[in-house]
Amino acid sequence: MAGSVPVTTSVPPPRRPAAAAAPPGGPGAGPDARARHWYENELGWPTAPGRPLRLVTGVRFDVLDVPAEAGARALRHLAPGSPVILRGDRMELLVAPGGAEELPGLLEWLEWGPVALDLRALGPGGTLRTPAPAGCGRAVSAQGAAVWLRPPGPGREEVDASLPAMPGMPGVTAVPAMGREGSAPDLVRLVDTVAAHCHRVRLRRGCAGRSAGRRDQPLAFS
Repeated sequence: MAGSVPVTTSVPPPRRPAAAAAPPGGPGAGPDARARHWYENELGWPTAPGRPLRLVTGVRFDVLDVPAEAGARALRHLAPGSPVILRGDRMELLVAPGGAEELPGLLEWLEWGPVALDLRALGPGGTLRTPAPAGCGRAVSAQGAAVWLRPPGPGREEVDASLPAMPGMPGVTAVPAMGREGSAPDLVRLVDTVAAHCHRVRLRRGCAGRSAGRRDQPLAFS
């Protein structure tokens, strides 16, 4: 049309495609990120924010913290895939959620209540500083550093089924038998064994301390 002003259309230049975000646990991630990704995504275990990497207890598992010697005696009462951490001279046995709450009543019922035992439990509201899973690039070389004596996995269901539990806990068969299909290892038997060996360790250390004290005493002559 005569006298019309030509209209020019400005076409913006094509945008560069945004770089795809690297997966949190991908090859370029650091050891902590890969470890966190493995625990949260492969096992479904929640982790606490921040460093060092800590697992939240009381959600997918509770923990019995015992002297390593007592824990070693109790390993036969665990399923082959039941996770166990060795941390210096301590051993941490993972048990089904609710185990920490059941522990005081169990000790009373098993007649260990009045006895002072070096036995602690971690449950809801607690955290557990964890070893790195295999292949996450963290070398464990420091003396006393935590290592998986029995690592978890593979598979969430298999790990959950391997955790010692009380009959009647959610998802646990009412028959407390180890190795029987559909049943969890028996928490009662595990606690009784651990308590007995904790007591023996305490008595032996006490005897050793008294013997050392007698040797250190000067001889007296009248």
